[in-house]
Amino acid sequence: MSAEAASARLAAAIEPGAATPLGATPSARGVNFVLHSSIAERIELCLYDARTREPRGSVALPGRTGSAWHGYLPAPHAAAGDLYGYRVSGPYAPDQGLWCNPAKLLLDPAARAVTGEPSLSPALFDADGAGLLDSASAMPRCRIVDPAFDWGAQRSPVIPWRDTILYELHVKGFTQRHPGVAERLRGTYLGLAEPAAVDWLRELGVTSVELMPCQAFTSERFLRKHGLSNYWGYNPIAWSAPATQYAINDPVAEFQTMVRALHAAGLEVILDVVFNHTAEGDHSGPTLSLRAIDNASYYRLVAAEPRHYENWTGCGNTIAADQPLVTALILDSLRWWVQAMHVDGFRFDLAPVLGRGHPAFNRHAAFFEALGADPVLKRMKLIAEPWDVGPDGYQLGQFPTGWSEWNDRYRDTARAFWRGDAHVQGALAERCAGSSDLFRYRGRQPSASVNFVTAHDGFTLQDLVSYRERRNDANLERNADGHAHNLSWNCGVEGPSDDPAVGELRRRQMRNLLLTLFVSQGVPMLQAGDEIARTQRGNNNAYCQDNEISWLDWSRLEAEADLVEFVRRLVALRKQRTELRREAFLKGAGPAGRAHDVSWRHPAGRDMTLADWNDPGLHCLGMWLAPDAGPGDGALLVVFNAGETELEFELPPTGHGAAWVRILDTGARAGAAALPCGPAERIASRTAIVCEARRN
Repeated sequence: MSAEAASARLAAAIEPGAATPLGATPSARGVNFVLHSSIAERIELCLYDARTREPRGSVALPGRTGSAWHGYLPAPHAAAGDLYGYRVSGPYAPDQGLWCNPAKLLLDPAARAVTGEPSLSPALFDADGAGLLDSASAMPRCRIVDPAFDWGAQRSPVIPWRDTILYELHVKGFTQRHPGVAERLRGTYLGLAEPAAVDWLRELGVTSVELMPCQAFTSERFLRKHGLSNYWGYNPIAWSAPATQYAINDPVAEFQTMVRALHAAGLEVILDVVFNHTAEGDHSGPTLSLRAIDNASYYRLVAAEPRHYENWTGCGNTIAADQPLVTALILDSLRWWVQAMHVDGFRFDLAPVLGRGHPAFNRHAAFFEALGADPVLKRMKLIAEPWDVGPDGYQLGQFPTGWSEWNDRYRDTARAFWRGDAHVQGALAERCAGSSDLFRYRGRQPSASVNFVTAHDGFTLQDLVSYRERRNDANLERNADGHAHNLSWNCGVEGPSDDPAVGELRRRQMRNLLLTLFVSQGVPMLQAGDEIARTQRGNNNAYCQDNEISWLDWSRLEAEADLVEFVRRLVALRKQRTELRREAFLKGAGPAGRAHDVSWRHPAGRDMTLADWNDPGLHCLGMWLAPDAGPGDGALLVVFNAGETELEFELPPTGHGAAWVRILDTGARAGAAALPCGPAERIASRTAIVCEARRN
């Protein structure tokens, strides 16, 4: 049948349909299509053969309700599994911010699946007269998805925030070299669902995996031209579609299979989502979707030059999240990930964008209010990356009640203290106590602070103690990319070293940072691979390194068995001791007749004084934590000595016939037996210990 005849049949069959829900919604009778554009003059639905990708005809959407264009195609004209895209006719005046162009095949912004990535065809770019070129041959297709899946008896673990231990991982990076994952499954959702991968997470003791972006994404033109790719995935093309890069055949079903396996092991799934920009980039970028659908409604344009975008993300464009149709699109995507894919929460990349008006950030912004009122989404774990590059872009501590936030001040304070910087002990105490200076307002709790010492963006833990300077030459940006303020220390030698003393100091520094992380109030986040001392060879911005630089090297496991065991013991300690995960901020005070909840101790055996806090030569601090049950048996004492010399630390009295026992020591083997303490303990240089009060 010719394309003209097929289109005629579709035109005779299509009905106006319903204005909701967004996207392509299949049923037993047919498929309802909805796309929002306030400026379109005609929207054409284009259908394609699922096997050949060849056209099966096209038809205009006949219904319109406000900005919603809609149509219903009864079976067999459309069904789950079919491929489709859109062409939008309307005003085309780029200098005025108007880019409607029926020559461009467009992705549905609410698509549940796509077939791959766009190519680098000139037809995608409007420069040099390419606006008239048809882009269909360069574009992936959207797939109509039936989300039905056999979840069995699987239920979300629903782990309280206070008990949460996050583990940030990249689906491919975690599994690509895993010896227990079948080779054909490495680098995929199904690989992460394999018993060997799941067992590692369970045995490590973490409660929740925070997956780096799994929304459909593509690589920037610069990277492709230089043989690189956007490995991290922070360059989305369809917010509700699982990335095809981690799938073998069916991204939706395979993502669901992964979630089911993780839930069966008691692990939550937190998805890192990118709703602040899209892969269309700046005005010279490819036309893929939103730009040609309704550019000025979906993006923030420069008022004086509407051809250009406000670039508050550093990625070329910025989503206008305060626009009603954008808020609706984002909420629809989030509900899809929860209801169809069963994820348990979200980490929002460059989250201030979601709260921006014109242009100020507002914790009461329309998006936050709508999210908080949504009966499905308000129960999810919500984590903000609380900064972007727009005006007043640093918003740590300013997100709504119920949100948690990546706390980079925790990261920087812990790094500075263990590097040996002066005047840091006070800041360290504040961070260990839950960062109440940032989060105590509006009824928020310590769990509002997601504490971390490393994350995907920056040095790995091994590199943090091995490099003073970034080594990003492989990114082909003349080593100018990535953060220059790393607060790292190389332990005296830049890069790899065969010196046993340097190696031991580096291992101790890693243990110091990890111990600090796990004894602090708030929610700890461990970066995948830090437990096996993963290195990126000094690259602190490996976003484009889809290779051995980024993939976990599991061959290090045997050599780093002691570090792995140390992490497991830290996780176990945190789970055993509720003092380390309180729901109220430490205040240094307690109810009448009860011990203070925390006491900050000087090595001389006294509470820290104002002079002690301001002593530039003091690099040691004790943190005495009262047990939840009351004073006496069960108290914890943590001593942090970041100084260059060994010192004697006088232990506080325990009372009630208890005695101090050293249960963790960053200068000893992880499996070392607990040791009874004397009235004072020798604390080696650059060492941390944990002591527990036990009855004799």
